[in-house]
Amino acid sequence: MNLLFLLHQTFCGAVAAAGFGMLFNIGMQQLPWCAGTGALALAIRTYCTGLGWSLEGASFAAALAVGAAVQLLHWRMEISPTAFDVVGCIPMVPGSFAAKAMLGLFAAAAKTGSGDTHLLIMALQYTLSVTFITGAIGTGLAIPTLLLRVRLPLPRGSRPEH
Repeated sequence: MNLLFLLHQTFCGAVAAAGFGMLFNIGMQQLPWCAGTGALALAIRTYCTGLGWSLEGASFAAALAVGAAVQLLHWRMEISPTAFDVVGCIPMVPGSFAAKAMLGLFAAAAKTGSGDTHLLIMALQYTLSVTFITGAIGTGLAIPTLLLRVRLPLPRGSRPEH
């Protein structure tokens, strides 16, 4: 694995996440935490893809790590976990794949001949990649949220409804 490439990806993830934190009106004091979640996400994803993992699997592992880190930070610092989950994982959203999928589908729809199945297959492959990567990110973020969220005790005399 190229260490310089890993550092480059980590830095770009930090900058992108901090930028999205600003777009989401997260306070200036929390922007370093936004940058940290984005850096963590792209560092783990880049490291895992360098080990030969698929982009979907690496995105899942990175989102899982970000989700767990955000839940632990939430316990210690009372930070909004949802905003930091989203901001940290936005740099992993496969925007170029989505653009290629849409352009390929538009081009396939505009073709009148039936001999251009290669274009349709490529568009379908990009569409499936976007779907699986987005699903992996969502699942990776959901698992720590469900397992590690703070469970508040019920008030005295109340029972959970079934």
